[in-house]
Amino acid sequence: MKIRVGFSYLPPAGGAAQAGPFYEMVDALEGLDFDSLWLSDRVGGEGLDPHLGLAAAAARTQRIKLGTSVTVLPGRNPYRLAKELATLDQLSRGRALPVFGLGRFDPAEREALGVPLGERVPWLEEGLPLLRRLWSEPEVTHPGPRFPATGFRLRPRPTRARLDIWLGGASVPELERCGRLADGWLASFLTPDEAAARKALVESAAAAAGREVDPDHFGVIVPYSLRRLTPAELEQYEARRVELRLGPGVADLVPQSAERLRAQLEDFTGCGFSKFVLRPASPPASWAAELGEVAAIALPLQSAA
Repeated sequence: MKIRVGFSYLPPAGGAAQAGPFYEMVDALEGLDFDSLWLSDRVGGEGLDPHLGLAAAAARTQRIKLGTSVTVLPGRNPYRLAKELATLDQLSRGRALPVFGLGRFDPAEREALGVPLGERVPWLEEGLPLLRRLWSEPEVTHPGPRFPATGFRLRPRPTRARLDIWLGGASVPELERCGRLADGWLASFLTPDEAAARKALVESAAAAAGREVDPDHFGVIVPYSLRRLTPAELEQYEARRVELRLGPGVADLVPQSAERLRAQLEDFTGCGFSKFVLRPASPPASWAAELGEVAAIALPLQSAA
């Protein structure tokens, strides 16, 4: 397995200006030999728009990959989305890593996106294969029902003949969908044991659909802290797991020391995961200092792969 370690950007709290912290992080990632930068998609959140933020990072870097964790597909027109991500891949010279999903269960945000609850999964199920066709076929005729088009030609196309499509999610329907439709799975809010069990479900669903997910295409978002977290700080993870119907497990979910973070990464590697997106529990005072400290812990795993 090719072990690769990236980082998820965490915005400063309270609506603070983000250009300085964001570019400090981007520069440090590029300079320290981390593999990738990841931005989340929350229309109502404090973070940057993932596609615009990654485009800015692409202009500032030459090497790091640029991932979305995740792009919320319901509410986005697949033709425009295909154009946006193909443009990002072109301008970054092939560094785009799109991961798709349904997004968080936030009633206000879902209402704002304008997709009724019962339409979200059909939107995703129709949109994902359409994106794949738009990126790989010279001309696409799609009968609908939501996005009909005749003889549509997407230009520019991605730099690669095939732009991989990854999915997030943790429920049984999401894992089965990943096995049927996706090229990879990015897990989140799971312990190594939980992720391993769900990885088996993805692989089983892929086999039932007559396909295979590349064993090298299993990744996980790893929240961590280099200090002990307070009970109040741990509550946010407990609440997220409740939202995802995952149950208790926060104590094992968030490593709270450098040694435990390294052990967590090794545990995930032993379960067949090789792509890591590290996410600090709180915005660091200095991204350069944070990344420098974590580099000593995590990058030896990457360089040994």
